[in-house]
Amino acid sequence: MMTKDFLFELGTEELPPKALRKLSEALESEIRTGIEAVLGQGAAELLKPAVFKSYAAPRRLALLIEQLCSEVPASEFFVQGPPARIAFDDSGAPSKALEGFARKCGTSVDQLTEMDGKMCFRQVSAATPLTDALPGIIAQALDKLPIPKRMRWGDSDVEFVRPVHWVVLLFGSDIVEADILGIKTGNKTYGHRFHYPQAITLNSADDYLASLENPGYVLVDSAARKNSIQQQVEQQAEKLAGHALIDEGLLDEVTALVEWPVAVAGDFDEHFLDVPAESLISSMQDHQKYFPVVDSEGKLMANFITVSNIDSADMSKVKQGNERVIRPRLSDAAFFWEQDCKQPLETHMASLDKVVFQKKLGSVGDKSRRVAKIAEKIAESLGENKSHAHRAGLLSKCDLMTNMVFEFTDLQGIMGRYYALNDNEPGDVAIALDEQYMPRFAGDSLPETATGQILALADKLDTLLAIFAIGQKPTGEKDPFALRRAALGVLRILIERNLMLDLKELLTIAANSLQDTVDAESAIEDVIDFILDRLRVYYLNQDVSIDVYDAVAALRPTCPLDFDRRILAVNAFKSMPEAASLAAANKRTQNILKKVDGDIQQSVNEALLTEASEKKLFQELTSAAEKVTPMFDQGDYKTALQQLAGLRETVDGFFDDVMVMAEDEAVKNNRIALLSSLAGLFIKAADLSRLQS
Repeated sequence: MMTKDFLFELGTEELPPKALRKLSEALESEIRTGIEAVLGQGAAELLKPAVFKSYAAPRRLALLIEQLCSEVPASEFFVQGPPARIAFDDSGAPSKALEGFARKCGTSVDQLTEMDGKMCFRQVSAATPLTDALPGIIAQALDKLPIPKRMRWGDSDVEFVRPVHWVVLLFGSDIVEADILGIKTGNKTYGHRFHYPQAITLNSADDYLASLENPGYVLVDSAARKNSIQQQVEQQAEKLAGHALIDEGLLDEVTALVEWPVAVAGDFDEHFLDVPAESLISSMQDHQKYFPVVDSEGKLMANFITVSNIDSADMSKVKQGNERVIRPRLSDAAFFWEQDCKQPLETHMASLDKVVFQKKLGSVGDKSRRVAKIAEKIAESLGENKSHAHRAGLLSKCDLMTNMVFEFTDLQGIMGRYYALNDNEPGDVAIALDEQYMPRFAGDSLPETATGQILALADKLDTLLAIFAIGQKPTGEKDPFALRRAALGVLRILIERNLMLDLKELLTIAANSLQDTVDAESAIEDVIDFILDRLRVYYLNQDVSIDVYDAVAALRPTCPLDFDRRILAVNAFKSMPEAASLAAANKRTQNILKKVDGDIQQSVNEALLTEASEKKLFQELTSAAEKVTPMFDQGDYKTALQQLAGLRETVDGFFDDVMVMAEDEAVKNNRIALLSSLAGLFIKAADLSRLQS
């Protein structure tokens, strides 16, 4: 079948930069889905040579499909009608049911045929040009784009995320005539708003990229534009003998803001460097979309790099203009810092009582006092400084009331650390105010200090239990208090910081601190389940198979570090050659034990052991129990399971040679007790019957 390149471009006012990538990806996905639906069952084969390429820039969304098939192939299918046995009467005349079916199909009875006991009509669809379907596919795709709020413009009823000015629709060199979002399609696109605002005629779909770049001054390929920006920014930083801080989110946003990127380095007064670097960086990145520059030691330099959307004949004017713009922003940060330092951090504690945390749970001040109590108890159980933990809890939210954090909300905790150090608070208390929010995102670092770990746990546990206690646990995608992130944070701190603390004990401490506010004790088990369920994803991300997780989760260990040790042990055990056989034996044993009516006898009567295989199993099991029980007690599950792996041949021999359900009741019960002992030993680590071979 003939193929051609297909191009769709939607020209608009400047699109929301943070949504540009999502819109571009969704457009490709929806158009692909629409084409596949039209092509039908043969879509996969027909689209084999096709290459989908998405493009996006501030004023356009585009999709180029190279080697797209030109036709929707001819097809045939059979429409089923009434059963053949009732299609004709005894004289051979067609029944009313058959005549009705023929009329419905727009044909006559003599055109019907019998297939598999039913009367059928063979319906044939001729091949049609794919271009007939493309406008409808595009219209449907645009309707499905993830746009939270659409807008209208002019006197039209058409709605889109931004006003639309032009639409290109080309199949090879031919214009596909249609009306998309109120605009007639054509072959004219437009270049850079300033450098080349006039129309550019595209002779064919494959002219698109080259024509926009020259003469259009538009790098429409987002990946190429992003790469160009990163390289230019890094080059400018090298000229300053520094290193640019390139935040991935900011890089994506800047990529979505410019069509023809030109990196420009600028300076600011060095006295601003007396202000905490994080506030200056936040001001540059969040407000101005600038890239900060640091020296070889990671210290902030009095420079920034911006990305201009024009290639000016005099870039010094662009540089000076950006320097004028950033000066008042940095002055604001300096002013906030100076004003906040005039009063101690603790003076904000009274103000926290006026800020609602949650209407059923009181103020942020109430939460701070609860966190302080929880932190003190955790510190006591770990043998750490209780007074420092309590002090950190009281001060934990005070920086929320400062001018700096009010303006730069992402600096909460970070500024608390600076203000606490300025107030001569103990060093670990100050650092804990920053570390309480760790990990802030997936893969983020964890608190380093003991006080920081304790405060982070106390804060997250209080939030988790309190919100569950008032019946507002997450549902679906809704998680306004970020409880999933908090749960994963608790797990990571306990496991990766090697803290042997039990969730039930920790949540009981949290419940006690809530007793004057809400009855939280009844929510403890639900919170434990919620937290432990986060481990499933945690281990899957570490390539631990789901059956290994299930084997440990079946025992529901409530100490995450202990849970982790079991996971590591079972994961190592599963890779051993003996694992499959022993897992099968455990499964067989569990099935036998489940069928036992009444209690299983506690001990094995050696005198009733008659078969050589069961005697050998009893002896080796007794010996193994003496060796591995202390290992299990110490949490050395890995070594214990390695020792138990040596039982494989003996266990296999037992099942091969011994009839467990013997006719003699005493012998049968004795053998069941032997299997119970076997299962009881393995179950000290995990339910190995859940392992898949």
